[in-house]
Amino acid sequence: MENAPAIRNEGGRGSRVRLAWVALALLVIYPFFPFLDLAVELVTGESLRLDRQIVSIAIFAVLALALNLQVGYAGLLQLGIAAFFAIGAYTTGILTVAKYPFQLELWGALAAAPFVAGFAGLALGAPTLRLRGDYLAIVTLGFAEVVRVLLINLEGITDGPRGLNPIPEPWLPAWLRSAVDVSADAQRVRFLAVYFLAVGSVVALYITFRTLERSKLGRSFVALREDELASACMGVNPTRTKLIAFAAGAAIAGYAGALYACNLTTTAEPNTYDFNYSVMVLCCIIIGGLGSVRGAILGAAVLLGFDNVLSPLVTKLLQRATTSDSSNVLYSFSNWRWLIFGTALVLIMRFRPKGLWPSERVAADLREDES
Repeated sequence: MENAPAIRNEGGRGSRVRLAWVALALLVIYPFFPFLDLAVELVTGESLRLDRQIVSIAIFAVLALALNLQVGYAGLLQLGIAAFFAIGAYTTGILTVAKYPFQLELWGALAAAPFVAGFAGLALGAPTLRLRGDYLAIVTLGFAEVVRVLLINLEGITDGPRGLNPIPEPWLPAWLRSAVDVSADAQRVRFLAVYFLAVGSVVALYITFRTLERSKLGRSFVALREDELASACMGVNPTRTKLIAFAAGAAIAGYAGALYACNLTTTAEPNTYDFNYSVMVLCCIIIGGLGSVRGAILGAAVLLGFDNVLSPLVTKLLQRATTSDSSNVLYSFSNWRWLIFGTALVLIMRFRPKGLWPSERVAADLREDES
């Protein structure tokens, strides 16, 4: 009888692994057979284009994993993740657009963007990580605003409010380009390259973070989050550990920014990377569960799916169903979606504070507190 919990735990872990493999297989198949799009169009007559939205969800899942490393693992309250997201996007633009002499292939820019954003994380973290809690949050929030204003005003470098464009398409093998020439669908092949790059990045980061959780460094992050003084007494260097978490999270956020620019074929305007992005990503990891890799991915899927997929679809259905003046703001679900989302967030915090898919450690701590 004593081994029963362990047996059930192994069974639950096995079912989660099988579920993950099924989900990955569906993501690989979906661009070629969009079964959900076909079903929704058959029932509602509206096009869903979920494959396009999966790219955005995957990019923001990468960004959520970056913030989860800083906030969920190391306990560093970060409110400026959008700054490193923007640094990655604009690094990609500067290194690839025709305006500049660099004109690297997009793959080279995708490799360089994390280093630039990581260096910016080091530059910000080195003098500020002695701050804790709200003070660190205020500093990172201020840094994000400084970056945004600089991107607007350095027009000679960033093209100001216009942003940098066009971002060139990624290099593809000759045999694939030949197939594109035959099919005359270059945009489709570009989309598939970005799609599998974004989804593959999420899978690679998932494996990396799950491995990190079992490593010495990962345990140092958790110890630092739980009690900085106790972790220092046990031999953990708090300053170095914080700096590693902060710089690594910034680098991953920069990579997400590079993917974002690649997907849009532009860096977008600087005001895109405002405080709302930082809050949105923070909501992703809160909804999914702080410190949970699966939770961060699930939170991004829930929030982006609600905002980019469900909201436009419901708005179209409401406007088509109403026979009165369609200009009435109440007939647009997009106008009051945040009321619903805010209410749902309050209910989650009230009835499931550990998140939708919490880490085992956080869930165990909450159970102990409740008992």
